[in-house]
Amino acid sequence: MPELPEVEALTAFLRKNAVGSAVTRVDLAAVQAIKTFDPPLSALGGLELTGVARHGKFLDLDVSGLHLVVHLARAGWLHWRTGLPSAPPKPGKGPLAVRVHLDDGNGFDLTEQGTRKGLAIHVVRSPAEVPGIARLGPDALAVDRDTFLALMAGRSGQLKGALTDQTLLAGIGNAYSDEILHAARLSPFKMADRLSDDEALRLYDAMRATLTGALERQVGQRAATMKGEKRSGLQVHARTGLPCPVCGDAVREVSFADTSLQYCPTCQTGGKPLADRRLSKLLR
Repeated sequence: MPELPEVEALTAFLRKNAVGSAVTRVDLAAVQAIKTFDPPLSALGGLELTGVARHGKFLDLDVSGLHLVVHLARAGWLHWRTGLPSAPPKPGKGPLAVRVHLDDGNGFDLTEQGTRKGLAIHVVRSPAEVPGIARLGPDALAVDRDTFLALMAGRSGQLKGALTDQTLLAGIGNAYSDEILHAARLSPFKMADRLSDDEALRLYDAMRATLTGALERQVGQRAATMKGEKRSGLQVHARTGLPCPVCGDAVREVSFADTSLQYCPTCQTGGKPLADRRLSKLLR
């Protein structure tokens, strides 16, 4: 899933390559992806793309006062195209959801792989009209230390869930929450409101370092190379069975109904593996 660093890098890429161009046409290939009808998608045609912003994991393209807001969900992505075909795409064929044509002949595709569809596209007059944006907590890279400590102290849940709750902190998803917890040497199942002062500070510093490090690697990349850059920087996420780069222990996994997390027992749980059964008593 694209998270804060990838969406911020896409924002920077579009600012450099698309802002100042006019939208000549928008093709809708996956009807289920569009979540609004007023203004219609066609209203963007003929307007200039004047700015790009990020709200948590939402990408916000300002098109002369109308906003094309995109949530890429788990398997969505933006593909920059030079020389788009003039013929409109056939609806329902392949991963393409929306194609945006610009007046210089370039443009981009919004795509989503797999059968589980979550890509969401909104055309609104204000980003605040998008329910997911209206509910966002403070941005993970903008929140100060005292606010972060207060948020954790007031959260009666596990750290993994706290970091990925967009109403608490905006921008962190499954991958970077695993990376942050590994860097902070904390169990994903430790309760947020039971952190010691030292643990809470370690978590904040790990969050800042992990996200800024990922962002530094991503910004300046072409859209096509960002996913690979993300994978290359991961320490534990999606590395089940591989050695931890810090201590050499095997990275372990806990699976849930539709997702999983990865962690290092030596670095994070005192050498004890977490039970990989949803109804088990979990290590605190």
